[in-house]
Amino acid sequence: MSPVLRKTLKITAYSVGALVGTVAVYWGVAQVLSRIPVAAQPTTEAATVPFFIRSNGVHTDLVVPVKSSFIDWSQQMPYSNTQANDTTYRYVGIGWGDKGFYLETPTWAELKPSTAIRAGFWLGSSLMHATYYREADLVAGPNCVPLRLTPTQYRQLIAYIQKSFQRDSTGNFNWIAGHSYADHDAFYEANNRYSVLNTCNTWANRGLKVSGQKASLWTPFDTGILYQYRNDK
Repeated sequence: MSPVLRKTLKITAYSVGALVGTVAVYWGVAQVLSRIPVAAQPTTEAATVPFFIRSNGVHTDLVVPVKSSFIDWSQQMPYSNTQANDTTYRYVGIGWGDKGFYLETPTWAELKPSTAIRAGFWLGSSLMHATYYREADLVAGPNCVPLRLTPTQYRQLIAYIQKSFQRDSTGNFNWIAGHSYADHDAFYEANNRYSVLNTCNTWANRGLKVSGQKASLWTPFDTGILYQYRNDK
């Protein structure tokens, strides 16, 4: 074996080892921190606003009523921005994530290394994803947790979500026309950048903290959020 080939193989082995080690450390830290709970904030105010944590197995949505006395989300995210334009949907799930993942990776099988690298290292932009739900879609189960918020908690969550959206010159959310997964969802430009430290589930977990709900200390995965509610009755 030539010295050049030997050196190349050694560098390759070190690089692969470093990558595997980094992934292992990241996974381990995520597992530990996601199991550390942040307790719900005590309140004497009545919890009257229906609220759901809903995961598709990878990504977590925060699901709220489309219309309430506190806000009408359809004013900023109109039903007409969806293919169905169906005003009978009563709930909207809101999530934040990397633009490349959302628009270029409809399934994990289509994930490109370039998309993953851009997303993981602050190189891409982000989007908000609004998905309309019917009440029948929000049945309690392993991937759907029904909760209720107090008016104060809901106002705090509203402010958090609204700050995540980019707005145009007229103050409206920036809708991305022509992109959706189905006939009842839409995408909007978002603020902040996605990374391995700030994922779609980190965003949702932060929203739970802001609204005074149980949450993980930190989690990049939906499983960290759902873990905190696994034993709830």
